[in-house]
Amino acid sequence: MKNNGIPSVDLNDFISNDPDKKQKFVNEIGKAYEDIGFVALKGHFLSDELVDSLYASVKEFFALPVETKEKYEVEGIGGQRGYTSFGKEHAKDKPEGDLKEFWHFGQYVDEADKSKYDYPENVDVAEVPTFNQAGKETYQQLEKTGIYVLRALAIYLGLDEFYFDDKVKNGNSILRPIHYPPIKEEPKGAVRAGAHGDINLITLLMGASAGGLQVLRKDGVWVDAIAEPDELVINVGDMLSRHTNNKLKSTIHQVVNPPKEEWGKPRFSIPFFMHPVSEMKLDVLENCIDEDNPKQYEDITAGEFLTQRLREIGLIK
Repeated sequence: MKNNGIPSVDLNDFISNDPDKKQKFVNEIGKAYEDIGFVALKGHFLSDELVDSLYASVKEFFALPVETKEKYEVEGIGGQRGYTSFGKEHAKDKPEGDLKEFWHFGQYVDEADKSKYDYPENVDVAEVPTFNQAGKETYQQLEKTGIYVLRALAIYLGLDEFYFDDKVKNGNSILRPIHYPPIKEEPKGAVRAGAHGDINLITLLMGASAGGLQVLRKDGVWVDAIAEPDELVINVGDMLSRHTNNKLKSTIHQVVNPPKEEWGKPRFSIPFFMHPVSEMKLDVLENCIDEDNPKQYEDITAGEFLTQRLREIGLIK
């Protein structure tokens, strides 16, 4: 347990062949997601070299001239692939645009399966060739990590270990490199990212280049979410919260503006939003309903829920 109350777990325990270690991981991560909704995870599948390569190419991309970046902004797909310019997105119920620009890498579907999934194509950046390759590799390693986390949660929920596997295979997941530029003047009501819950099943966040991520604890106190350099911060999103009748908590979090002396520094952050396929039913699981916890949500599919939420945050009309 870290001093900020974010528990630390090691995926090596889960993938070891030791049933006691595996169960220990399941208990720790399950309890963490019931209590605070966030964990710091060691033992994931990202190598330091891959992380360094992605960060270097992300910085190179965002340093390109605005008109170069804007040619990678794809109209009519709600920002699902390619570039989204500064201030377009805002937190639900907050009119000010967040102080950020970002890029989206999406699912890499085999040619044979493409007709089955109506996903936009990924966008290649000609000016920074390493960006495309590092993005794809990172996407796939984070997806692999996420599958193991969901297997542990399936066991914790009393489901078959592989319950989520076919629901996230070729899922609508997104890898989002974000650039929060230096702050030049006192922001009027805007923060780098307003208080929000994520839409998806789980979010895997690579260590950001500067602090600022805060999590709202059950007692109403905001705490800094700080991970070690070799850890991912992983939180529960609204889809999983809904599916488990709020047994696993989607935690409200935000990215606050830094202290004034650090305004001159940009911040880079790369979350991976793990989504299922659109037809996954998010109906509340039967074994998460009892007398004390009546069913709290209407039946809905992941695709319907996603569309609803993208409207609320301003990415689609």
